Amino acid sequence: MGDDPELADDLGVLGAGAEANARECERIVRRDDRDRWLATLFAPAEARPALFALYAFAAEIARIPERVSEPLPGEIRLQWWRDALEGTREEEARANPVHAALTDAIARHALPRAPLLAMVEARIHDLYDDPIASVNDLEGYAGETSSVLMRLASLVLAGEGEADPASERALADAAGHGGVAYALAGLMRAFPWHVQRGRLYVPPVETLQRHGLTRDKVVAGEGGLPLQAALQDMRALAREHLARARAALASAPAATKPAFLPLALVEPALKAMERPGYDPYRTIVELPQWRRQLVLWWAARRM
Repeated sequence: MGDDPELADDLGVLGAGAEANARECERIVRRDDRDRWLATLFAPAEARPALFALYAFAAEIARIPERVSEPLPGEIRLQWWRDALEGTREEEARANPVHAALTDAIARHALPRAPLLAMVEARIHDLYDDPIASVNDLEGYAGETSSVLMRLASLVLAGEGEADPASERALADAAGHGGVAYALAGLMRAFPWHVQRGRLYVPPVETLQRHGLTRDKVVAGEGGLPLQAALQDMRALAREHLARARAALASAPAATKPAFLPLALVEPALKAMERPGYDPYRTIVELPQWRRQLVLWWAARRM
């Protein structure tokens, strides 16, 4: 991607500083969010700098809990991003390539800042070991960390012009449901790492209780068959949201479809978790890159 002449031509109009910022954002996304990096290759070159800025911002704040050993330093780093987005650290924030690229994307594409601030707020949860209480809370967390990205990416790709109310509703529904489906699949894939760190995102407490489990028992590695059943409930929930997202996408503008390409990777991940021998504590569900590329290529052809 770094040698993509089409992207290079587009970046050339940004100026040297903006081009360097865009390159750094691309590097971060390629390293930390391979699925969205691959999906962005199918977007028009002129939209890629803004998409990479959004995804790099999301990746940077998502990594904060991994970089700190106590919640307080994490809260301070998240507060820095909150201040930067609100413009109270303008001079300092200008030196941060991700923030600089994000600010440019916000200006170029008239993106709202409120969803970005909500994303920062949602990441506070990741600093603590508290489990998610209910399915409704889980969907809210996924909406503020994943659906927001799909919605903002769709705004970048939609471009300027008068928005058709029906298309707007379709995009909002597709992003809302699609983000939840994608986040649920990702949280289930990350289950082994989360429990090793004493954290539990899925299943939420109310689902665990329905299957006779507690958070402590699951984190201790004693989930057994009841945990498998609870995770099956989560896969069913992910498929429900995925189906609703796909139905909404049928009415969405074709130009916005690259924002939703990562949804093509949800079902293969869910199926991998349903193969014989799957152990949520030990099985790492990771599609080979060649397969991810093939799935995304096929999905892009059908847009």
